[in-house]
Amino acid sequence: MTVKRLLALPLLGVVLAGCGIRATEVPTDFGAAPSRVRCSLAEPDVSPQAARGVPVQVFLLCGSSLVAVDRSVRVPEGAPDSQRRVLVAQGLLDELAQTPSAAEKEAGYTTDVRGGMTVRGPGPRDPDDALRLSTSPGDLTSYALAQLVCTFSDSAAAEGDGSVVLGGPTGPLRRYECTDEVRTRPGTKEPPSTEVGAGG
Repeated sequence: MTVKRLLALPLLGVVLAGCGIRATEVPTDFGAAPSRVRCSLAEPDVSPQAARGVPVQVFLLCGSSLVAVDRSVRVPEGAPDSQRRVLVAQGLLDELAQTPSAAEKEAGYTTDVRGGMTVRGPGPRDPDDALRLSTSPGDLTSYALAQLVCTFSDSAAAEGDGSVVLGGPTGPLRRYECTDEVRTRPGTKEPPSTEVGAGG
């Protein structure tokens, strides 16, 4: 019995050693925490004057995606619905063309929409929900077009079905849609569109 026990001790030692806790290398240094999360503002960046307008959202570029940012536009009280749509659209266009604030720049926001562009309502032969830009949509960059389509289609400037009818000063109109793919890849994925006719 004594010999058997002595022979079992080395074997038992091997088994116990296998059950022990071995030293492992686990990476624990994940780098310094970022001082500000990109595409995220610490607080709404709206001036007191702007706050008196109608709350809206515009889509700015951040990284390779479109991100909604709170804004406001001034619309006279009692304006007819048709005029109100155009006023809202122009206000949104102006907001998109503005240089992002210091806080927005710090968070990574930019815009590809250039200033000086205007928008008007439908021509005599256009659908009632049409908006005509002073610059043809085909002449805009893919980023600027995506910003416009997604901003307009998500506002009182459109009919609320996730699409917007846009055209240049004259010629054909197209119904554009803002999709998830457009919001995540505005530089490579143009807003889907279908022609809806020409107007005056």
